[in-house]
Amino acid sequence: MSELNTQLRELRERFDAAVAAAQDAQALDAARVAFLGRSGEVTLLRRGIGQLPAAERPSAGKEINAAVELMEAALQDAEAALQSREFEAELGMRIDVTFPAPPAALGAIHPLRRVTEDICRYFQRHGFAVVLGPEIEPEYYNFDALNIPADHPAREGFDSFFLTGNLLLRPHTSPMQIRTMQQHRPPVAVVVPGRCYRRDAVDARHHFQFHQIEGLLVDRGVHFGHLKGMLTGMCRELFGRDQQVRFRPSFFPFTEPSAEVDTTCPLCRASGSPCRMCGGSGWIELGGSGMVHPNVLRNMDYDPAEYSGWAFGFGVERMALVRYDIDDIRRFYENDPAFLKQLA
Repeated sequence: MSELNTQLRELRERFDAAVAAAQDAQALDAARVAFLGRSGEVTLLRRGIGQLPAAERPSAGKEINAAVELMEAALQDAEAALQSREFEAELGMRIDVTFPAPPAALGAIHPLRRVTEDICRYFQRHGFAVVLGPEIEPEYYNFDALNIPADHPAREGFDSFFLTGNLLLRPHTSPMQIRTMQQHRPPVAVVVPGRCYRRDAVDARHHFQFHQIEGLLVDRGVHFGHLKGMLTGMCRELFGRDQQVRFRPSFFPFTEPSAEVDTTCPLCRASGSPCRMCGGSGWIELGGSGMVHPNVLRNMDYDPAEYSGWAFGFGVERMALVRYDIDDIRRFYENDPAFLKQLA
């Protein structure tokens, strides 16, 4: 046993020297393999146990195992010391706190939502409430209550997505006019933003999903002049103080009289020069408007002799195309980071 103790002592001295000389993790691992690895010096020493007398073999194995435990503990201590030195070296690095930091990657409001919020804020300042409604509605709210009975040809123009015999994806936000008037007596002043759906072929100006914002005012003494004033102010807030607004006679089943609303082209300013946005006409169509039809008021138990009202419905994408000078409605749905960053 004295010979084995001498071998273990010499082995431990060489091991300690190798560990002390290791300046990085790679050198420390090399020392572990050389002494404690599968073909290391400790393994060779264990193979010699078989040559000892049978009575000495158990104690010899215990001596070697005890030495291995001490060597492994020394390796762990050396590894912890190395990590501590590396950490302290990192802390000791000089940092120039005056050097500009990289810009933060911040998101932005989508242009369609920004246009919607700007319009809602304009009407809220004038006493209107913002209301939201379901995107799946029965025919009654989409058509019947809006003076569009089942045999009316105007239904075909809505190109609706029917889910069942009676339920459909709303083709406009007008159902919320009916729901609001069912729940409240005049005066009623609401603006209704939301998604709508129609079976349109997708191209630069049309999409099967689009956003609409609708307004409704019903009270005593409401007339067409109030509608013209509100929509003119809205256009000037969105597109600039010099915007002009015109009303062209049109037909909608739920308003009478009815008018299409146009605003001066913000790109060419009606200069008469060729313009890719308005085609040289100098005007951009925004949507429909008019005085609420007496039949719609009667359907809500409002007396048309006592109350009158106006309503309008504009496409948000159409206004965003004009406001941001975009040539294709599909760009709003492609989620191109570069495009959205330009409009942020």
